[in-house]
Amino acid sequence: MSMTHTPTSTKMQVGWREWAGLPDLGIARIKAKIDTGAHTSALHAFALDTFSEHGQRMVRFGVHPLQRKLRPQIFCVAAVVDERWVMDSGGHREQRLVIATRVCIGAMTWPIELTLTDRDTMRFRLLIGRSAMRNRLQVNPDGSYATGGRRRGDREEDNDEET
Repeated sequence: MSMTHTPTSTKMQVGWREWAGLPDLGIARIKAKIDTGAHTSALHAFALDTFSEHGQRMVRFGVHPLQRKLRPQIFCVAAVVDERWVMDSGGHREQRLVIATRVCIGAMTWPIELTLTDRDTMRFRLLIGRSAMRNRLQVNPDGSYATGGRRRGDREEDNDEET
């Protein structure tokens, strides 16, 4: 049996969960699930309020960046770039606002689109889907926090398997 050798990837190696930052939204650290099964990326958002500013549709929303916690609350403002129907992991269709922002994972920062939805009951407040990781990330499903960013005192959740 012949095996072909592929050159080392220039993509950043990540685990199935990583610490991320969303600097344009003022979110320094949020645990993200790197989800190759999801096409779009999603951010937990509550109290969504759309408005117009200089002819641009905008959205004001809150984020709970810590899993299973309602504090702190970070309030963000972003331009709405689209509104899309998205199928959630339970097979339900939901119309969501879409924003564009930068994400930081490890030493890399790049622009992504995020849908805004209530993820309060989910383990991860941020989900990074395939469209955001394309040509940038290579996922090791056995790895966690491969890019670092874990701090002393960070808890290792045993039940982080759900979206």
